[in-house]
Amino acid sequence: MSRTRSVATTATLHRRTLLAAGAASLTTGVGLALRPEESRAAGDPAQGEAPVAHSRQAPAAPLAPYTKGTTLATVAAARNSSGYRRLGDGPGWSRVVRSELAKPKAGRAGRRTALAAFVQLTDLHVMDSQHPLRTEFLQAASPHSWRPQEALTVQGAISLVERVNALRGAPVTGRPLEFAITTGDNTDNNSRIELDWYLKVLSGGRIIPDSGDPRHYEGAMSSGLSLFWQPDSTVRDQYKQRGFPHLESFLQAATREVRSPGLNLPWYSTVGNHDSILVGCFGHGDSYLTEFATGDRKLFTVTAAEARKLQQSINDGSDPKGLGLRDLLKSHTRAMRRVTPDERRALFTPAEYVKAHLDPTHTGPGPVGHGYTQANLAEGTQYYSFRVSDHVVGISLDTTDPQGNFSGSIGAAQMAWLERTLNAHKDEYAIVFSHYTSTSMPTPRPDPARPHEKRYNGDELLALLGRHRNVVAWVNGHVHRNTITPHTGSGGHSFWEISTASHVDFPQLARVIELVDNKDGTLSLYTTLIESAAPHRTDFTDLSQTGLAALYRELSFNAHEGSLTLQGDPRDRNTELLLKKG
Repeated sequence: MSRTRSVATTATLHRRTLLAAGAASLTTGVGLALRPEESRAAGDPAQGEAPVAHSRQAPAAPLAPYTKGTTLATVAAARNSSGYRRLGDGPGWSRVVRSELAKPKAGRAGRRTALAAFVQLTDLHVMDSQHPLRTEFLQAASPHSWRPQEALTVQGAISLVERVNALRGAPVTGRPLEFAITTGDNTDNNSRIELDWYLKVLSGGRIIPDSGDPRHYEGAMSSGLSLFWQPDSTVRDQYKQRGFPHLESFLQAATREVRSPGLNLPWYSTVGNHDSILVGCFGHGDSYLTEFATGDRKLFTVTAAEARKLQQSINDGSDPKGLGLRDLLKSHTRAMRRVTPDERRALFTPAEYVKAHLDPTHTGPGPVGHGYTQANLAEGTQYYSFRVSDHVVGISLDTTDPQGNFSGSIGAAQMAWLERTLNAHKDEYAIVFSHYTSTSMPTPRPDPARPHEKRYNGDELLALLGRHRNVVAWVNGHVHRNTITPHTGSGGHSFWEISTASHVDFPQLARVIELVDNKDGTLSLYTTLIESAAPHRTDFTDLSQTGLAALYRELSFNAHEGSLTLQGDPRDRNTELLLKKG
């Protein structure tokens, strides 16, 4: 299959004037946004290409292959086997060759040509842990409904940015990284203050990870309730009974100003359910919940039966408007505690999400809008395509269920746009990005804004992708677990679905992905997992920004009592994924 770029001649010539002759394999792709055509804006998706950002320059000396700063070298591991487990440096994870879709041929390492390299960040869940609409009270029925590390999401995300910035390039090929992309759940409570923190983490800036009263922490960890970890208090809570430490001045340190250097390469944003709907589960529209978000009351405890009932409605999607949550809050008015109201906690709409990305304050290294454009704003969409490199296009989807649902789906207009975009770039490789996985999009529900539009499930999206021989990968998150799945569509066209663990739950990972042409009729996708830059070992007396980032990882490990389930199998971690060229 010919891979000549399917773009307008003028755009191709303009781009090539930016590249030194013969250096394409050593130059990271100039970040290019492709117009997000759909509905009335529909047209040839290959038109409208324009340069918007430069990624960082190739280093002068060869640097590949290398392992430093990746999980090939070392991975956080427990130093003790019971109680509260302290972390230290563990052995790295080796690379696994997966040949379900193509057989490896000898000598490919000497023949290969790098086509693209980038970093996937997913499920950062940058969080205002004092937000009135947090549902910590579900802890009454489920011991893992609340995370003791929740106050440190900003420090942890900044440390991940520091790790990405320190990478010398792609670990296998040495190709400079084209870009980073988030695959959703960038925020946690659909709150404006979280959106501001997230954008500053990735673009750079100073952040005070605090809301409400600047003098006092007003969340679960200062409630005095034994249901939650009380780090500053001597209360013998259920977490301290498991060995969690007493840390004097922890909450003061956790809400202290921090600084993010911002990513030093272009980055793109994909939307997730926590970025679109209330607590990632309930649609917008109820005035009581909207006002409660910025109000002066917060509920910490309910009965186990009440918690189970609400949790069940979330799990089965039977209450998309959150009426059960509203009624539960109303019934416990007297049991609520007073907190300091804060307008910055207001819920944001999809349009406000796009506007925030377009704000010049948050451009950082670009591109402007981080994938989103004025066309998205005008059309009310959150999907787009963009230039990855000379022969590769990226496609970012919106798979959230706007009605209000923990599961995902995709609308007919977006499916038609996706088909057109893949057809327009049929002679290039395509990498698709979304928040939801194929298995977490089971039962489509109507979009309240477009009640007559058909919506599609994960199997139907798989079928569409499988009809296009230029699709090589579908990269996503949501399930907080490392999983890599081969897919073969109609006509024998195959691609890999790559799902990466979250950064809020252990093992707190991101993933470097490299696409290479082996020059033997096969392609390889190399996946290499990375942790944040924080040291594996923690020091309870170190409450600096870096010390808190290290503690963030250790607390997340102990929150699930040392479970390694979310790491996935070795075949889901550091891999070489072979694929036949179309």
